[in-house]
Amino acid sequence: MSETMRAVVLSQPGGVENLRVTNLPLPEPGPGWVRIAVRAFGLNRSELHTRLGLAEGVTFPRVLGIECVGVVDQAPDGGLAPGQQVVAMMGGMGRTFDGGYAEYTVVPRSSVIPFRSELPWHVIGAVPESLQTAYGSLATGLDLRAGQTLLIRGGTSSVGLAAAALAKDVGATVLATTRRPERTESLLRHGVDHVVVDDGRIAEQVRSLVPGGVDAALELVGTPTLPDTLAATRVHGTVCFTGMLSNEWIVPDFYPVGYLPKGVRLTAYGGESSDLPADVLQACLDRIAAGELSLGEPRVYALDEIRQAHDDMEHNRAVGKLVVLIDGSVQEMPFGAEV
Repeated sequence: MSETMRAVVLSQPGGVENLRVTNLPLPEPGPGWVRIAVRAFGLNRSELHTRLGLAEGVTFPRVLGIECVGVVDQAPDGGLAPGQQVVAMMGGMGRTFDGGYAEYTVVPRSSVIPFRSELPWHVIGAVPESLQTAYGSLATGLDLRAGQTLLIRGGTSSVGLAAAALAKDVGATVLATTRRPERTESLLRHGVDHVVVDDGRIAEQVRSLVPGGVDAALELVGTPTLPDTLAATRVHGTVCFTGMLSNEWIVPDFYPVGYLPKGVRLTAYGGESSDLPADVLQACLDRIAAGELSLGEPRVYALDEIRQAHDDMEHNRAVGKLVVLIDGSVQEMPFGAEV
């Protein structure tokens, strides 16, 4: 085995030019850690925040990446076999230690979830963090139930698409927003019941579709739209603050009595790998392979296209998840599967 690997290094916060594909020494796993041969990794707004200098506690240079999928290369403590398929995410990846933007990464065992699937790596790579965030937001943040109405503020994001798929699976009626009218058909094809074109103030539109307001709302845009999302929610309904597509997540001078509509509940969600049960991940992958579930079709890049991928993420050019495939070639889907 080579003593080096290719990795994307962020030299310091700034523009995409600060992302550089370079050779690094192959990392060695210590006790309690696992080395993974990365096959693909998804891009996340968290990594954009780190690149822009908005994340706390990050030292540079740093290999970014809060998630990856691949196979076990070394597991000194046992329990995982070489070649076993795994997901790794969170736990400090790409922030306090080097993350998944590389051919190999070393992560704590606690960040690893094993699975089995014949899906292509670029499809698997779109699942972990989007699924973890959407599942946790709906199950823990909102306690979504069959027959309820759900508003997804930021519907064309990867988490938005995953949340729509899971909510429909539960039996909810889904409203999702987009700022671009041309993306309406894409959301409808994904199973969204009502698309709301977002001009910054949608509460009136939502209440014309759901008199009295929605039962639940998932806020993925951030604090600029949060008051309007709260206004679109019924008394005793719940808003879960999960995403910050706007790169804004602080409410200045927060005064709850003046900020929150009477009787509307506000919660939040931010999860770790331990918040995604292994059986939920496995079931999701199995259902994608069977053509029974879709979290949206990923846009795929090669490792050398990381600057373009980050630029596309920053400027919201894609619908759904952006995935980097380490070998650079998209595999064929198994017969009968859909994305």
